This record gives sequence, structure tokens and C-alpha cells, in this order.
Amino acid sequence: MAQTSPHHPDEYIAQLPLERQEVMQKLRTTILGNLPEGYTEEMSYGMIGFVVPHSLYPNGYHCDPKLPLPFISLASQKNFIALYHMGLYADENLLQWFKEAYPQHSKAKLDMGKSCIRFKKISEIPFTLIAELVQKMSVKDWVKIYESIYKKG
Repeated sequence: MAQTSPHHPDEYIAQLPLERQEVMQKLRTTILGNLPEGYTEEMSYGMIGFVVPHSLYPNGYHCDPKLPLPFISLASQKNFIALYHMGLYADENLLQWFKEAYPQHSKAKLDMGKSCIRFKKISEIPFTLIAELVQKMSVKDWVKIYESIYKKG
């Protein structure tokens, strides 16, 4: 039976294998409970996304202005759960803080791409650290950093 593309985060989580549903819901709840005011949750690029809505940033995302400005995304991949945090990619100080804080919150080795944190062992996800990370960048701060990097002209 083919899966359909989910239109809501609840649908996304419901389509996951049972062993992933609880941890994905806990990550989603952690993010929602710590996300600064202004960000909204929606499906974005086939993942659960936390974005700056057009009502706060009408220009949208430079790659496709019809889309809101992405900030955090959450995805269940084949071999890991991925947390994408655009602020880590764009703000060197935030990235440095996260890299230094991570070993204090998890025994697992940090597995990271430019903005992607990969969690291969769901039992070692540092929820407290993720909560702290999510709180560290307001919509205003993210838009300012984003525009300093991508604003043309």
C-alpha cells in the first residue's frame, strides 16, 4: 500500500513505524514548547517544519518566495532522525555553543552536517539541549541573520 504525502505533522508522525512515532512526537512537542513566538508549524519539504510565516516575513524563502522562511525541520530518515536548524548553519556562535554543549547532554558522538543533526540512537537524543537550542533565536534574530546572508542588492 502506497503512503500518501502527509498534509499535517500529525499525519506525518502517524505514517512512521511505531518505534519512531513516540520519539518524533516528543521532539515535536519539545520544539513547540520552546519555540519563540512568531514561528509556525507546517509541513515543509516533506518534513515537519517550523517557519517564519509570510505574515511576519512577506519576502519568503529566497529559493522559492511562495514558501515561508524555513527555520527548523524534523524528519524521520531511513537510518536516523534528522533535526535541521538553519540558525546553526547561519550563526557560527550558535554552532560553537551547540558543539561545546552537546557532550554534556549526550554520550553519543555528535553526527552533524551543515544544519542537520543526525540521531541514529533514539535513546540518546538530548531533549533538554534541543529545548535550549530552539529558544536561542527569535524570529527577529533569524530574519536579521538570514537577510545579512541572502538579501540581494
